[in-house]
Amino acid sequence: MVKDLTGKVSVVTGAASGIGQAVAIELASLGSDVLILDVLDGGKTVSAIQDLTGGTVRARSEIVDIRNRDAVSACLDEMVAAWGSLDILVNNAGTVGRLSLEDMTDEVWDRDIETNLKGTFLLTQCAVYPHMKNAGSGAIVNVSSISGIMGGANSGGDGTSVRSGPAYAASKGGVIAFTRWVAKEVGPLGITCNSVAPGPVETPMTQGVPYPVDAQPIKRIGLPRDIAAAVAFLASPNATYITGETLKVCGGTAIG
Repeated sequence: MVKDLTGKVSVVTGAASGIGQAVAIELASLGSDVLILDVLDGGKTVSAIQDLTGGTVRARSEIVDIRNRDAVSACLDEMVAAWGSLDILVNNAGTVGRLSLEDMTDEVWDRDIETNLKGTFLLTQCAVYPHMKNAGSGAIVNVSSISGIMGGANSGGDGTSVRSGPAYAASKGGVIAFTRWVAKEVGPLGITCNSVAPGPVETPMTQGVPYPVDAQPIKRIGLPRDIAAAVAFLASPNATYITGETLKVCGGTAIG
C-alpha cells in the first residue's frame, strides 16, 4: 500500500490526458499537490483533482514546451517559490510516430527524440539542480515504454504493422539508459530515479491501433490507472531503497 503523500509537491508532464492525467490524479488522491505541465490545457485534470479531493490539495496547470530549457526552468523556479518544494517529478510527456524506417522523416525523428528524451533530460536537470539537491531528497519517475526494451510493441493484430516507429523506440530506450545513469549520479544526494515501461495502454495515443492482447498473459489492454499505480509506488516512501530500475507494466507482453 502506498504511503500518504500529504505535504509533497509533484510535477507531472503530459498530464492533460491519458497516462499523465491518471498519474496526476493518483498522486493528488494520496495528498500531493500537483503541477501539470503540458502543451495542451490541463484544466480538465485540475478539475478532476479538485472534485476528487475537495480542494484539500493544490493543483495547477501550465502550458509549457518541455523542449524549451528557459520555459522549463522558469516554471519550476516559480512553483518552488510559491509552493515551497519539488519532491516528485514524473516525466511522462511524449509523442509517437508510427512510420517505418524506410518512411521515417527528419521531422518525425527529431520530434520524438526531442520530446521523449531531451524533455526528460531538461526536466530532470532543472528539478535536481538546485531544487531536489538543496532539499536532500526527491523521487524521479520516467515513463518509458516496452518499445524501448523490445524495439516496438507488438501491434497489428489484423495482419498489418502499426507498431511504434524507430524514433519512438530509440527515445524510450534512451530514457531507460538515462534513468540508470541519473540514478547513480543522484543517489548520494538522497534522490531516487526509476522508470516504468508501459505496454499497450488505452489512451488517445493508441486509439485505433490494434494490439493482439490475446497473445499476452493478461489478456486485456492496459488502463492509465494501471500505470499510475506503479508510478505512485516508485514515487512513494515505500520505494526509497529502489533506484535505477525499470518496472514493466505491460500485462506480460515483454516477459523475457
